[in-house]
Parts: sequence; structure tokens; C-alpha cells
Amino acid sequence: MATGALRSLWAEPRPTNAPDRGPRDWALVAALAGWSMVEVVLRQDLAPRPLLLIAVLAVLGPLLWRRTHPLVAVAVSFGTLTIVDIVRILTGSQGDLLNSTSATLILAYALFRWGSGREAASGLAVILLWLTITITYVVDPVSLAETVAGYAFFLFAAALGAAIRYRAKIRMRDIDRAKAREREQLARELHDTVAHHVSGIAIQAQAGRAIAASHPERAVEALAIIEDAATRTLTELRAIVGVLRATEETEFAPQPGVAEVEQLATDGQTRPCVKVTLFGKLDDLSPAVGAAIYRLAQESITNARRHARHATPVTVAVTGNADQVRLTIEDDGSAAGGRAPAGYGLVGMRERASLLGGTFHAGPAAERGWRVEAVLPRTGTPR
Repeated sequence: MATGALRSLWAEPRPTNAPDRGPRDWALVAALAGWSMVEVVLRQDLAPRPLLLIAVLAVLGPLLWRRTHPLVAVAVSFGTLTIVDIVRILTGSQGDLLNSTSATLILAYALFRWGSGREAASGLAVILLWLTITITYVVDPVSLAETVAGYAFFLFAAALGAAIRYRAKIRMRDIDRAKAREREQLARELHDTVAHHVSGIAIQAQAGRAIAASHPERAVEALAIIEDAATRTLTELRAIVGVLRATEETEFAPQPGVAEVEQLATDGQTRPCVKVTLFGKLDDLSPAVGAAIYRLAQESITNARRHARHATPVTVAVTGNADQVRLTIEDDGSAAGGRAPAGYGLVGMRERASLLGGTFHAGPAAERGWRVEAVLPRTGTPR
């Protein structure tokens, strides 16, 4: 088991979402440079200035590439510090390095946060080599407790980086699962709609064949109905391509649509009170779009009931025009601890809107409360 865990750690790839250097990184380097200048001015017990300059550059420079090239940053920084310590040992130089070099803890953290398994293992070996040389030959004799503390600082930084890395990995996995569940539900609804259309096509075809000989004109009408249903079916099939469907019992009935959104309204006795209004052109929507409007409204109302404290009304407005449908849900409650833009329910809602070629936004309202807005094309053309 231990061997398998080590192999898994060694084969761990780099995270794919490592951010590039930005203003905060430059601000960090500037702050450490200022700290170093203050130490040079105020402290007297320092090593020779050339060694101080090399040590500071060895720490500050690699910080800018600690996420994109963590192993290179660690190798350059700790490798240079190791050379500096060896020079100090061979020349007998007295004095300490700057305290700002403790920023190497950031590199130890970044190595395990952003590096691959191989990079983390290799970089840790470089760090421990430098730490051993420093504690054994450079620093004044220290006690066992101080030696353990020296190793513990760097190992803790590495462990913290690994912990945050795996926490982020678990969160990304949960987000992917939320998106997959939304894809499966959307595919299921599209599948049921297609099954409904195909059933109608089959019935009309049977009727047309039965009356073709005696009433040819009625057979032509049946063919027109079949043509219209087949066109709708092809549209829905284009939407379902690429979306996996979970194996569940099929319901040969249309899914809830915009008309059913009105059923989400409540009377004045239920808190919060849900008010629904429908405006504009809402006929002949794609079944997938109608179902999405209903599901988004239903999920948003559920979130408001769970997380919007002291909310009185929850207003739901659906507005349609010739090209798109807009859904807006607002409440006036104060946010509870669980109501956050990064919630997995919101991830699923955003995924559903994106699959249908629309947009989704959720966040605090301008004055008070929470606002959800989704805009979907009438045809539900997926991206």
C-alpha cells in the first residue's frame, strides 16, 4: 500500500490552472526588497555585502516563477543559497544572512502546491540538502529542539502547499460532478422530448397508412404533421449530441416548461412569498429552453428559501422576445453563510445555461438581496 501511494505521488501531474505572475507577485518582491534594505541599514551582524546581494537575488528572483516553474525556482534559489553557504564555510566568513531570506518558505509551499510529484520530490531533496548544510556547518551550535524546528518550518510549508493543492483538486472534482449531473439531467429531458415526438410520428404514420386508400387528402395532412414533428425531433437531436444520458426510466411526456413556472408562485401566507410574472413572446420555445427556464427558476427559489434570511418577496420574471428569453429572480433577504457564488448548485445552473447557448449570472443585488439572471436563445442552440 505504501509503495502504491509513493508511486501515485510520483506520477502526480502538475495542476492545470496555475496562474501566471501578476501585480501581487511584483508587490511581494518589492516588499521583500524593501525589507532587505531596512535590514542592511539597521543591522550590524551581517555577512559580507557580496554574499548578501547574491542571497537576496537568489530568493527574490525565483519568486516570480514559483507557480509556472516551481522546480526551477527552488533549484535556483536553494542551489544558490547552498553555494553561498559553502563559500562562507570555506572562507570562514562571519555574520548572518538577511532575515528576508526566510521567504524561501514561500518557494517550499509553491513547490508542493504547483509542482508535479517528480518536481516536488526532487525539489524537496534540494531544500533538505541546503537545510542540512546550513544547520550543521553555518549556524552556531543549536539544540536538538532548534534543529527539529528548522526542519519543521520547511516541512510545514510543503505540507500546507500539498493540503491546499488537494483541497483545490477535490473542489474541481466536485464542480465537474455538478456539471456532469446537470448535463445528464438536460440530456434526459431532451431524450424524453424526442421520445414524445417520435411516438407522435409513429402514430401519425400508422393513421396515414390506414386511411391512404380511402381518404388520400387526410393522408397528406398526416404527412404534413409527420414532417413538422420530424423537424422538431431533428432540432432536439442536434442538442442532445455529445451529452451523456444516465440510464433511468424514460418518461414519454413533455418536461415542465415556461407555462409551469407560474405554478411556482405561492400565496401570501407562505414565507417568502413567490411572485411570478410572464411577459412577451413565450410561445413556440424549444422544449429544452422551456424546461431550463423552469429548472433555473425552481432551483433559484429553493436557494432563496434556504439561504435568504428575512426575505419577504421572491420575484420571478420571464420575458421573451423574437430571439431570446430572459429569466430574472430577485429577493430582498440577507445572505446566509452557505449562499456563495461558488456553490455547486450555481455551477450546475451556469452549466445548463451554457449548454443551451445562453448566459447566467448570480450575485448580490444592487441594493439588497440576491439576483439571478439567465438569458437563453429561443432555439436553445448549444455551444
